[in-house]
Amino acid sequence: MRVMKFGGTSVGKPERMHQVSQLITREGVPTIVVLSALSGTTNALVEISNCLATQNKKGATEKIDQLEKHYAQFINDLLKKEAPKNKGEELIKEHFEFLRITQRISLSDALNKDILAQGELMSTKLFSLYLEQENIEHVLIPALDFMCLDANDEPDLSLIAEKIKGVLAAHGTKKLFITQGYICRNAKGEVDNLKRGGSDYTASLVAAAVKASVCEIWTDIDGMHNNDPRVVDKTVAIEQLSFDEAAELAYFGAKILHPTCIWPAQQENIPVRLLNTMQPEAAGTVIKKEAGSTGVKAVAAKDQITAVKIKSTRMLLAYGFLRKIFEVFEKYKTPIDMITTSEVAVSVTIDTDIHLSEIIAELNNIASVEVEKDQTIVSIVGNEIAKTDAVLNKLFAAINEIPVTMVSYGGSPHNISLLIPSSFKTKTLQLINKGLFHL
Repeated sequence: MRVMKFGGTSVGKPERMHQVSQLITREGVPTIVVLSALSGTTNALVEISNCLATQNKKGATEKIDQLEKHYAQFINDLLKKEAPKNKGEELIKEHFEFLRITQRISLSDALNKDILAQGELMSTKLFSLYLEQENIEHVLIPALDFMCLDANDEPDLSLIAEKIKGVLAAHGTKKLFITQGYICRNAKGEVDNLKRGGSDYTASLVAAAVKASVCEIWTDIDGMHNNDPRVVDKTVAIEQLSFDEAAELAYFGAKILHPTCIWPAQQENIPVRLLNTMQPEAAGTVIKKEAGSTGVKAVAAKDQITAVKIKSTRMLLAYGFLRKIFEVFEKYKTPIDMITTSEVAVSVTIDTDIHLSEIIAELNNIASVEVEKDQTIVSIVGNEIAKTDAVLNKLFAAINEIPVTMVSYGGSPHNISLLIPSSFKTKTLQLINKGLFHL
């Protein structure tokens, strides 16, 4: 069994769905296909929900009408036979009737998640109708029947495995299954989701649950590149990464892969392949247990970082000072990305400022605090680069004109991270491309 996930751009146009149908059937092996919502749909649903939250019913109506027109045109271009087209029009009518009903209900967190689930529900149903039109045998299995969270809002992998095995067994010798990414049920049985980028997470969880031979993530780029192709002219696809290297890159900003995607596949040692829907013959990137080589592999950048500098009010760090600091961040469920310490000060970075004011207020009771916003973490990732000769020398020689405010080195053998003002991000990535990759 293989798992194939296709993102919003891969199914965002009727002709792309045609391509996907060819990709999922060309090898004839048992396959579970995980689909995202059509590109732009989730953003539109978020906007609709935001209008409802502010009781802007006119704005919600306009956005619902606009999205419905897009789907009407999509169905007209995708489904050419009368029977599937009629089914498509009817199912879209049902989903948009639901969206209109929400205008008469007070918005709650549960209703918001129901609204956000509509994108994946529609994309998979439309794709199923297209496969039906093309006489491609398949089964549409609702993710809400097996994707579930525990009481801590974390995926319950053992229960997912139990449920999906039952779902698959109910369909005997069928070989092709279509399901939704992103959506799930929480411990209360309510519709929930795996947050932005969660379709990658769904694919990896499903792959682990069925012990798949491979988990393929299909997007619009041919694998993970050594640098950000949006701001650096010359980049190359990486042939192979270890799970640890890929996890570091995903967490620190590589957009092609959701940070949570690696863990489930790594638990069951299932290779993850990053492939390009528009160039299916490209080798892409394979992520597996073995790194394949040592040295620097890639650079990733994570924006919207806030640095918090905490200086002890005593001359030396007192016993328990660090514990008190971390307890404050833990209290407000705010993860720390980087940390550096000196004799009298601690500097940390966080990627959300939702509870920043409360955190600062509590830290001020034990220390003086300074905050710097608009920072970026640039992470250089590779197998055991902390032990690779001359990497640090080459790195700092390449960026000697960049004002680096923090350095994290040694915490991971696969990562060297720098904190810089966000205004220097593009220049830093370009300089590293020349200095470390000679591109």
